This record gives sequence, C-alpha cells and structure tokens, in this order.
Amino acid sequence: MMERDELTGILQVLCPMHVMLDGSGHIRAVGSTLQKLRPETPMVGARFLELFEMTRPRSVTDMAGLRAASQTRLRLQFRDNPRTTLKGVVVPLPGSDGAIVNLSFGISVLDAVRDYALTSADFSATDLTIELLYLVEAKSAAMEASRQLNLRLQGAKIAAEEQAYTDTLTGLKNRRAMDHILDRLTAADPPFALMHLDLDFFKAVNDSMGHAAGDHVLQQAARIMVEETRQQDMVARVGGDEFVLVLMGLSDGRKLARIAHRLIERLEEPMPFDGQTCRISASIGTVISSAHDRCSAGDLLHKADVALYASKRAGRGCHTFYSPDLGDMVEDATSESRADIDEGRTLYGGTAA
Repeated sequence: MMERDELTGILQVLCPMHVMLDGSGHIRAVGSTLQKLRPETPMVGARFLELFEMTRPRSVTDMAGLRAASQTRLRLQFRDNPRTTLKGVVVPLPGSDGAIVNLSFGISVLDAVRDYALTSADFSATDLTIELLYLVEAKSAAMEASRQLNLRLQGAKIAAEEQAYTDTLTGLKNRRAMDHILDRLTAADPPFALMHLDLDFFKAVNDSMGHAAGDHVLQQAARIMVEETRQQDMVARVGGDEFVLVLMGLSDGRKLARIAHRLIERLEEPMPFDGQTCRISASIGTVISSAHDRCSAGDLLHKADVALYASKRAGRGCHTFYSPDLGDMVEDATSESRADIDEGRTLYGGTAA
C-alpha cells in the first residue's frame, strides 16, 4: 500500500491545491499553492471546515457529511478575507475514514492571480488554467493595442475635423465652421450678436506690396479680432478679407458699438512689414439676433451684410447696426457701384476659407 508521504508527494505535483483530511476533519497535508493563499496561517493541524465555509451543499457541516458528498460538486470560500471563492471535489481515502479534497479557483482565477501574485509554477503543468491565463493576457494585450489604435484614430479624426473647420492662413474658424455654429445657434435661439467685418484698402496693400504683405495683414487682423473677443465668442474668416464675429450672449448695443470701434481703431494702426508700413481700416455691420423675429442663419448673415455695406457707403472705417430702414440698398446698388464699394473683397493674400 502506498505510504501517506508518497501519496502527498504525488499530490503536490498533480494537485497543488489539495488537502488531505483525517477522520476528524483535521488537515494532515496541504498543497503548496493552497498554503500560499494563507502564508501566515499554517493549515496543517487546523480543522478544514473552520478554515473554509461550505456554500454548496450547505448541509455539509462535519467530516461525515463531507465524505458523503463525494459525488457532489462543492462550492466553498475562505472564512477570512479575502473571501476567495473555490470549487472542489472530495474523494474518500480507501481503508480509512479520511478524505482528499482537491480545490480550484474556477472563474475566480483571474482575481486569485491578482490577489495572491500567483505564477505558472503554482499550477499543475496540465492545468488548463495556464492556457486560460495566456489567453487572457493575449486578449488584454490585443485590447490595449486596439485601444491605443482607436485613440490614435480618434486623435487623427479630431485633427482632421479641426483642420476641416480651420482657416490655414489665420488659424481662425472658416466658413464651414461658421455655418455649423450659426445653424446650431439659430436652432437653439440664444441671444447673440453677429458682426460682419470687411478690411478696407486691403487690395491696395496687396497690389502695391505683394501677397506676402497681404498675408501678414490678414494674420495681424485675425490676431487683433481674437484679442478683442472672448474665449466663448467665434471669429471666422469667411472670404479673402471678410470676417464674421459671433459674440455670445451680447445684445447691448452700446457694448457692441464699443467693441466695433475698438476693432476699427486697432486695425487702423500701422502694421510694419519688411521695412514698410501697411495701412488698412475696417467696415463693420452688426445684427443682434434678439432684435428680430426668429431668423435663419442666412437671414442674419444677409442683415449683417446690409449693415456692412451701409458702413462702406458711409465712407468706410465705421460701424453700422442693421435696421429695417436700411432697406435693400445693397440689392438696389448697380453692379458697378457695388464693385466700387466692394474693392477689398476680392481674394488676395491667402486662400479663401
């Protein structure tokens, strides 16, 4: 007959989470991996059912009941923390009233590996848990690689969308971005002001000093408009030397007039470039969304355009609020007079947004 020490040695290799019990339910031998789960608690000599709580079948409360459950799948857990859940099977020892209980982690193996820092050496060489752990590790690595790829793709998508809504010369929003924002605002109907700004005498600078000077003027003008507006406002370049400013929550005419006059004053300041001086001005037309019945984005842009051309007709370098008494002066203007008013709106120095 095989000696107990010989049997214990075999079980250590094949079943590193076994316990060998005597007839009183005391542990006489324990697998190395199972002991590793409670390194500060010597299991040999302790009563098995005092270390473990039987959760199924709950009728097992002593050694006789445990031996009688030899054909039953056991579910149990440690009585102290961490209360790791285990599965087990019991086999009565022939020629004695003792038994061997072999335990495994089941689906809690991932938590156990984390909680107890287990390695492949803690499992039997034929235990499928090792393959499971490799698969989980491979899956985790693949998911992390997929996550990183998705982040890169998302970043590329955001960058592409940002580029699609940005004027490359000035860094401002472009017409596409303006249309999107105005459509959203007119649908939600919050109060805001829309300024249509056109650079005066830009064509003269561009023709006399070259496209590089024109680009410089556009960039400096964009910088000034950003500095004179708030973070929540929008500044867009919508044409060669045309800009639209959306001022969120502003409907006070006096405040808007001060903003417009500040813009004009700063844009009229000389702009040095390559040893020369560029001089421009600005004409501005403003419409306040709350001052009119619910309007579409196109209606508001048209009203701002009418006010802008009123400023052009008034001699440039000034600001006009839209009002119905301006009429359809732009529409009634002849093509010749409109071309004269609109001298700076042909695209020079940079690509239109």
